[in-house]
Amino acid sequence: MEDMLLLVLAVLLVLFCSVDVWYYLRILSLLVRAWWLSPVFDVTGEQTLGGRVLLNDIDLCHMNNARYLRECDFARISLYARNGVLKTMRALGATAVVAATTIRYRRPVCIGEAFELRSRIVTWDEKAFYLEQRFVSCKDGMVAAIMFCKQSVLRSSPDKILQHLCQRKVEVPEFPEELQHWINFMSASSQALKAESGVDEKKSE
Repeated sequence: MEDMLLLVLAVLLVLFCSVDVWYYLRILSLLVRAWWLSPVFDVTGEQTLGGRVLLNDIDLCHMNNARYLRECDFARISLYARNGVLKTMRALGATAVVAATTIRYRRPVCIGEAFELRSRIVTWDEKAFYLEQRFVSCKDGMVAAIMFCKQSVLRSSPDKILQHLCQRKVEVPEFPEELQHWINFMSASSQALKAESGVDEKKSE
């Protein structure tokens, strides 16, 4: 019995030392939670995920910059699970990867502070979804940070995913001015890097 206990402890130690176990447990809990909650039928509707700054999130008593991005990962998974996009991508054999993000930090979120992470699909083009994610302090309602995320769809397209999900052609929402500025920046950066490396402009990045 003692040998078995030692073996289990050794396996757990190896897992926690070599794999981010809490990350996968968090994803599993989000998927289970989304399965129990009622589905959201508005694919562009805002969804809220609550959170609190814990000891393993902090950097000098406030949330570490990288933790914001990690929390956004979880919120996107929850968003896609509840609005049906995740299930539809699996049905079509598609997947989505983060192609670009930009985040603006407006005010630190401090240890013990509760916040809401509000996520929504703003719009999409032929290759990617564009999302906005806001960290809103529960203390005073201030937007502490805001992020744009470009999530590229592989082996399908946003239009095909949404048509399959909604059983109809879904009109593409207009691109907000600030989002269009960000997209223009990425396009200019891409062209500059292609020119720098001598890559043919006709080839997609």
